[in-house]
Amino acid sequence: MESGRYGIFILILILPHSSTSQQEEDYVKISLITFLQTLSGNAVKMSQQLGWDISSNPCSGGWTGVICHNGSSSVTEITLKGYDLSGFIDAGIICKSLSLVVLSLSNNSLRGELPSEISNCSALTSLDVSQNELSGQLPASLSELKTLESLNLSNNNFSGLIPASIFGNLKQFDVSNNNFSGPVPPDGTRFSNGSYLGNAGLCGTPLHIACTSAASPVEQPRKKIPARLQILMYSGYFILGVAFLLLLVFVLLLKNKKRKKKTEEKTMVENYKEVVADSNGYNKNTSRSDYTTSSASLVLLKSTQANNGLRFDDLLKAPAELMGRGTYGSVYKVMLGDGTKLVVKRIKEWMISDEEFEKRMEMIDKVRHQIVLSAVAFYCSKQEKLLVYEFQQNGSLLKLLQDAERGRPFNWSSRLNLAAAIAEGLAFMHSNLQIMSHGIPHGNLKSSNILLNNNMEPYISEYGIMSTNNRTHPSPNKENNNKEVDMKTFKTDVYSFGMLLLELLTGKLNQDNGFELNKWVNSVVREEWTVEVFDKALIVEDDNQESMVHLLQVAVKCVDAYPDARPTMSQVYAMVKSIKEDEDQRSLASDLF
Repeated sequence: MESGRYGIFILILILPHSSTSQQEEDYVKISLITFLQTLSGNAVKMSQQLGWDISSNPCSGGWTGVICHNGSSSVTEITLKGYDLSGFIDAGIICKSLSLVVLSLSNNSLRGELPSEISNCSALTSLDVSQNELSGQLPASLSELKTLESLNLSNNNFSGLIPASIFGNLKQFDVSNNNFSGPVPPDGTRFSNGSYLGNAGLCGTPLHIACTSAASPVEQPRKKIPARLQILMYSGYFILGVAFLLLLVFVLLLKNKKRKKKTEEKTMVENYKEVVADSNGYNKNTSRSDYTTSSASLVLLKSTQANNGLRFDDLLKAPAELMGRGTYGSVYKVMLGDGTKLVVKRIKEWMISDEEFEKRMEMIDKVRHQIVLSAVAFYCSKQEKLLVYEFQQNGSLLKLLQDAERGRPFNWSSRLNLAAAIAEGLAFMHSNLQIMSHGIPHGNLKSSNILLNNNMEPYISEYGIMSTNNRTHPSPNKENNNKEVDMKTFKTDVYSFGMLLLELLTGKLNQDNGFELNKWVNSVVREEWTVEVFDKALIVEDDNQESMVHLLQVAVKCVDAYPDARPTMSQVYAMVKSIKEDEDQRSLASDLF
């Protein structure tokens, strides 16, 4: 394994055993590489081109453009001139982790604005970002750089007024060839007119241009648009027109699709009603007065307020709403006459006998855990199987992740608590259902099956109601040496839990059975950008990065391509529990001090 290519992955594996000084050095290296990635516009080979190798020391490992103080490990200067960098300046990360004295990024193609976070580089004496494509107004925070002696912003597209407070202790200053306007500030008159040339809107003493009373910017003369550019403009208008027509067609098709979906949902709800009615012998030719309910058709598993006296006729009369559908069935929300809300899972095409299905449900019901949502009742026939659950109004982990993508807060502590709780519940179920030799894993673990109760605590739903890949599990009464097969299905649960961890860590949703997300995580690791794996909303929580790296290690083990190489859920729970305990202790210590 080449250290340059897989350095970040090696760092992940050794970080838990590193000393504090080593962790600080690792953080500096990650900050430098992330800074370069932003500068280069995510050009993956730039770090290799400059020799910025995560496995080497920035001060002694030959990192091009990096200079340290008197041979120490403190990075004081970054000089990257003429490397065709076309990204943005992320001063937030580079100024936070380093004590920079010199930052020179001239003669590139950098875009965007000069960030206000540049003031965090409080030791800076020289800043050169000339000959780029930077724009916008200068941040007022430049005045906070009390030690700054040289500032070169020439040959960019900066605009607006030159802040009067930025001159301070400056000895060298150049803002020529930009789009600045208004008068040169009084403190700026000590520099020659060459520092201000090429700004048509500037006026004042150094330029020998009198300012008007309003000191308004000079209007730029309009340039005649070349014929070639006009052709391009009109072509653009044509393309926009075509795009608008396509959008209109798309909207019409979408409305038609929604109308069709509503019709299908109505049909599915009617089908659900027919299934419930047929289970008790009710049909279209039978009047309500002749219909007699039979509570024996509905098997009640646990006594709760939700199912107290529940009968099939109650489900038949209750309004039903289609919540979702998948390959193997549909989910409905029903409201009973007393206002109680239930969820009915309708499963189709599961080739398992009524007797085996009933035994399966009863065995799962006996092994109860507070994190696992138990069914309150079920019904089975050759064609249809129905399960009844209590409705959870706070939705699922999938919805929580989707809301987080839209900006809803979902902090690291909450994510880690969810991971630990799910691991505990799943490990408990595996442990009990394995030793009973019945081999019943979850079989369909995913974020949409992790529900949230009133306290936003997780419930693992639909445990064991669909075996992995819809395969029928062997009957408990038959000894046909299928123990190895059962173990692999339990390891499939471990894989699925690993995908849940990756969703929590990355903020990205699992699609295509996790292949794409797993592939993306591994590709990022290989390209030495492991810090990019984590959800950007979590990166700001610097104190938790060590725990995130540890949990990523667990996730990588769970999604190993070889089932035999994956840990058991008991082992996984022990690892996640340890990470959570360390995090709790760290938080407690932080609160105390």
